[in-house]
Order: sequence, then C-alpha cells, then structure tokens
Amino acid sequence: MTAEPAETLRDIGETAVLQRIFPRLPQADAALVGPGDDAAVIAAPDSRIVITTDTMVHGPDFRTAWSTPYDLGWKAAATNLADVAAMGATPTALVVALTIPADTPVADLEAFADGMREACAALARGCGVVGGDLGVSPTFTIAVTAIGDLVGGDPVLRSGARPGDVVAVAGQLGLAAKGLALLFARGVDREGVPDARRARNLRSRFPAEVSAQLAPRPPIYAGPVAALSGATAMLDVSDGLLLDARRIAQASGVTIDLATEGTGVAEVLHGGEDHALLACFPGTADVPPPFRVIGRVLPVAPGSDPGVTVDGAAADERGGWDPYAEWAGGAG
Repeated sequence: MTAEPAETLRDIGETAVLQRIFPRLPQADAALVGPGDDAAVIAAPDSRIVITTDTMVHGPDFRTAWSTPYDLGWKAAATNLADVAAMGATPTALVVALTIPADTPVADLEAFADGMREACAALARGCGVVGGDLGVSPTFTIAVTAIGDLVGGDPVLRSGARPGDVVAVAGQLGLAAKGLALLFARGVDREGVPDARRARNLRSRFPAEVSAQLAPRPPIYAGPVAALSGATAMLDVSDGLLLDARRIAQASGVTIDLATEGTGVAEVLHGGEDHALLACFPGTADVPPPFRVIGRVLPVAPGSDPGVTVDGAAADERGGWDPYAEWAGGAG
C-alpha cells in the first residue's frame, strides 16, 4: 500500500495552518489580548517590561537532519526564555515569526508548536505565545521575541560586578558543545552531510550531550532567584564561558578570575549553547542554589584591561561561538 503524501503548508494555506497550530501553542497568563488581532496586549503590572529577540536560521543555527520540529520549537523557546531570566526577570510572553518552505508538512509545524508549549510548561510556566507571523521562504527561519516581568525588582545588568564579588553559575556547562562535536563528527554521511539516522543513533547513545545541544533545559527559575539574592551582574552563557565572562568583565570594568580546582571549568571554557546563567554575587552574601561558585571578581591590574584570568593567569583569547566565523555554509 502506498502511503498518502504528507499534507503541506502549500496544500492548506495560511488560515488553515494557523487554525491547526493556535490550539497547540502555550497560552500566556499575562495576555489580555492574545493571538488573532493585529497585535497582542500584555499586562505589565511592574510598568516596565524586559524584551529580547533572537533568530535561528537553518544552516548556521540548526540542521533539520539533526533537530526534529519538536526540538526546534523547544530550543527556540528555551534560548529566549534564558535571555529574559538573565536579566532577573520572569518570562511572560513570546512572539514567534516563522518563514518556512511551502512544501513543509503541516505536521512539522504542529510538532514545532508542541515543542514550544512543552518548553514553556517545563521551564517557565505561565509564559505563552501571544502572536507572531507566518511567511514563506526557501530557508527555514525562526524569530522569537520574549517579554518578561521584573516584578518590582531591578534588572540585573552585565555592568554591575565589583571587586570582592564571587562568580557563580547555574545550569550545565560543556554538554551542548560535546553534543555538537559528536554530531559534526559522527552525525554525518561519508560526504560530511548531516544524516538524520546517524543523529538519532547518536542521541540514543549520548542522550545528555546531544539533547543538551538540540533541546537545552536552562534553569530559567534561577534568574529571578539570583536577582532576589542580590546578584550584581548576570548573563546567559550562550557563546561560551570564557567569552561571556569576558563580556561581564568588560562591561563592569573588572577582572574575572575563574578557578579550575574542583569546578570543572578547565574543560568548558570555550563551549557554548548550554544557556547556563553566569552571575556575580557580593562576597558577603550566600550564593543561592542552584548556583555554584566558580571564581571571583578582582580589580583590574595596573597596565591591564578588563578581562578574564584562569587561576590568576591570562586566559586564552580564543572566543566562543561566532556565527560569522564558524559557519561553513552547509545546511542539511
């Protein structure tokens, strides 16, 4: 028996597609007016909102041979939720714009919506999708805008670290980079093209590493916890510990000294995309769980610039992920 061809976006059109995916998307508690009008209306009891946006493009940011549509929905939500949490805010709403090839099966878009819904439920309950846009393009592109509530507190910026603070991290470091390395080394065919079957096998053999890359689980709740505990600076570690610690150091005009003994830092300096939260706390304060101390903040030495040292020695200047430098032009 010949299987029926999959129903595509071209087959049913935009209106029917939206009717299929709206019920699957997460609902936002803060939405006064949700999807269906020209714009959403979001409650902002604090009178201020935190807002961020990010894109994921097929090729430099993901490969459909490796990521399922569900993975993509999950990751698109999780990575943007992490940026809101890094400001010390609670995520409240997402706006999602997709441009997708017209021959994409409708079931893929439904699975994408399922991934977003379940990521919000697991990582930021009460946050949901309040609107967006759907377009056609030969390149699958995901753009998400995330909104958050400071709940009366001050935003935690990158520029607040001071000498005497301790440096701490919440969440995983290094697993996502290991997963990506596995996919590039063993998730491709003989010509180096990403291969879905090989990727599935890798995920079954190395579930923690590959899933950390394809469907990360950042500790979103830890962002507001850090803010309430007096964090002086914070960011989402998306581009690698060394590069992102340097961003705090430069914004704050300090030296961040990372310690390797007992922290495992030496092996995770350059790996990114775990979306852990890196924060600084006053040295006299208790560091709240799930944060663990991995370094300290020092004044800049005479004749030096703000930056990062490791065990007191100058750190390797190699950066973390840079899409302009790292992408080789492949898709798959």
